[in-house]
Order: sequence, then structure tokens, then C-alpha cells
Amino acid sequence: MALQDIITEHQRLVILRLLAEVPGFDLNESILQDGLDAYGLDISRDGLRTQLAWLAEQGLIRLEKLGGTQKATLTSRGEDVALGRAVVPGIKRPRAGE
Repeated sequence: MALQDIITEHQRLVILRLLAEVPGFDLNESILQDGLDAYGLDISRDGLRTQLAWLAEQGLIRLEKLGGTQKATLTSRGEDVALGRAVVPGIKRPRAGE
């Protein structure tokens, strides 16, 4: 697997896990970008929007446009993936105890 594919899988998992950590299960893209940066997974705003669109297509999040930004909300299926209860190709599966 190419390094970029590995990074992409990690980015998608971290997005889901960040959403799972907050009350209401929703964050705007600016906070998600900062969260990814904190995990060493630097991503451009355009790259983040691409990942959010992919996650929405998979039914793992819902996107809502708020002015010039987007808000992502975790779905129940997305929560299952974030917690390792379900597997989706293209998203890193969390290790036990993570």
C-alpha cells in the first residue's frame, strides 16, 4: 500500500473519532482540520473537504453548509466505524484499546 493511501485511511479514521468525542457528534471543518494537525496528519482545507465528501458518500457523516464552511455530523454507522464495531474499506481500523 502506498504511503498516501495509509495517510488517507488514518485521516478518515481520525475525523470519525474526533466527531465521536464531542457532545452532539458534530464539528466544523476548521476544528476538524486543527484536530488532524494535532495528530500529525496535516491536511489542506481542500483535502479535508474531499475526505468529508467521501465520508458522507459512505453514509458515515452528514454535511451541512454554514456560510463559507461546513459542519460534519457523525451518523450511527460512522460511530460504529470510529469504535471498530464496523469495517469500511478505505478507513483504518482502530486497534484494540485505542
